[in-house]
Amino acid sequence: MKNWLKILLAGAMLATGLMPLGSAVQAAEKYKPFVLAWRGTGDFDEKIAEVKDKLEGAGFTILGEYSPYDDKAHVDKATVIIFTSDALKKVATMSEYGAFAVPQRASVTKIGNDLQVAYFNSTYMAYAYRLKSDLSNTAAALEKALGKIEEFGSRKGLTARKLKKYHYTFGMEYFDDPYELAEYGSYKEAIAAVEKNLANNEVGIHKVYRVDIPGAKQTVFGVSKKAPPGGNINYDDEHIMGVVDFEELKTSAYLPYEILVDGNEVIALHMRFRMAVSRPDLKMMGNNSFMNIMPSPEAIRKALTVAVGGDPDD
Repeated sequence: MKNWLKILLAGAMLATGLMPLGSAVQAAEKYKPFVLAWRGTGDFDEKIAEVKDKLEGAGFTILGEYSPYDDKAHVDKATVIIFTSDALKKVATMSEYGAFAVPQRASVTKIGNDLQVAYFNSTYMAYAYRLKSDLSNTAAALEKALGKIEEFGSRKGLTARKLKKYHYTFGMEYFDDPYELAEYGSYKEAIAAVEKNLANNEVGIHKVYRVDIPGAKQTVFGVSKKAPPGGNINYDDEHIMGVVDFEELKTSAYLPYEILVDGNEVIALHMRFRMAVSRPDLKMMGNNSFMNIMPSPEAIRKALTVAVGGDPDD
């Protein structure tokens, strides 16, 4: 915890001297992490069914859905629909850790009478995850199927150049600095261990979906993170989102978290990258800031490690 505080303070001081200059930077196209597809009133469950039908009608395959919150959450209800396509699976094999982009996420969130349908911006993800494709076809298909009112999640947005080398600030992780959760004798052993441990563990991390990547010894698991009574809430989905998801347009499609079995290794994107790139405008300090979830990156590492059968103290 103290180390991360030092990193944040150092980043705050560095930021004052590292403001981007030049009209060329300002002229580059900018992207934001989330897309608001639709907003209005209606029946929550009917809207979920409609979103799923539209995704399937556009050629996507539904992998699963996740409802992360109970009655004490910052929103009334939210359900995330996870989906993919053959094209996404093909792109995944072209770059290191590209499999993290195979599962795409759309959400239906209810706040009072307000219903919001949103999805993670696939082009933004493509650049941030250093894919060989910008996923423009996926983005176009999603816009046609679900709609596009506006992009959100960052006031100014980020250029493709910045996304490809993104990290929040000095000393914080990049895309290719994942959690190393466990290692097994083979891909087959790793898959068996992850399946077994996600089905039964003491930390409340459980499988939401599984997607295998054809032609590669790679499998992505999406997981729920709900701390058991008396457990460490710092890795709990509802706790974390209650801190960071405070603005009018909700970022429920940040969830669920992914675990990747890559050959005989089990990894996950570091929270200090995954959260930061999804919410790049979050402040370092103050209300609803990274300071409020400072213990979460390490808590997530330990919980995910236990959930896949690894040693959290290794």
